Amino acid sequence: MIPELSNPSVCMRDPQRVQEILQSMVKAGSNTLQVISDFDMTLTRFAYNGKRCPTCHSKYELDVVGFSYIFNVCIILCSSFADILDNSKLISSDCKEQLKELLNTYYPIEIDSTRSVEEKLPLMVEWWTKAHELLVQQKIKKDMLEVAVRESEAMLREGNQLFFNHLYEHSIPLLIFSAGIGDILEEVIRQAGVFHSNVKVFSNYMDFDETGLLKAFKGELIHIYNKREGALLNTGHFQELRTRPNVLLMGDSLGDLTMADGVQDMENILKIGYLNDKVEERKQSYLDSYDIVLVEDETLEVPNAVLLYLTGNK
Repeated sequence: MIPELSNPSVCMRDPQRVQEILQSMVKAGSNTLQVISDFDMTLTRFAYNGKRCPTCHSKYELDVVGFSYIFNVCIILCSSFADILDNSKLISSDCKEQLKELLNTYYPIEIDSTRSVEEKLPLMVEWWTKAHELLVQQKIKKDMLEVAVRESEAMLREGNQLFFNHLYEHSIPLLIFSAGIGDILEEVIRQAGVFHSNVKVFSNYMDFDETGLLKAFKGELIHIYNKREGALLNTGHFQELRTRPNVLLMGDSLGDLTMADGVQDMENILKIGYLNDKVEERKQSYLDSYDIVLVEDETLEVPNAVLLYLTGNK
């Protein structure tokens, strides 16, 4: 067994099953492996020195400063893409207030356990749509996103260099599947120096006009409740990787579990879940869904150890 799987932060419902999956993947070889990961609160830190870190957009908090929780209308937490834009003065105080009102209206619906996903879905889309419209009104300039990210405190998890570089060096595809904003996500990993050619991103992207002003958002909306549909829509990507039927999946919400549904002829999947907050009330559902659960772990130590094991660097 991988020594890091004995770390205090690691929980597994069935350690024997995890070992069987790992052994099967090792036998198949790293050239049959692909990695699919969420971004916010999975590849990025949840907190640093006791303070929550900003993300591509917010994910959980009802009483936050600014307009946190813009797009990822779902599950988990932190400050936000909002924080990134707010810090660079790219949005008005009126816009922040309106976005906060949307948060206070729709967030209680999103976390209401008495409502079904089917009932929540149109309301979540309504929330996203209204938030998109407000941001478009701000006439955000494309060339300011780089500065906004640089001046923010967005942080990838400790061990990110090893994670991204090892995958690149072993030609293992990494698909980052995010309900956040792809333009911001790509800028974060670009500035970290780890946006390699093996990385592909499925996310929500801004659409800028010929002068570089935000005019809309491109394509179909990706949110926490439709990642499965997003995966199935991107069959071309998975078709290209049909010789890689073994999947390492990483997420921080139960909605992330469907990110690999488009993988063709899957043989093995190892699911690693970060449980960042509300540990006691959510721990059992995570153990029932993920093979490995990392509790309040701000590093990529365990995923890195798994990757080293799968590539023969035991």
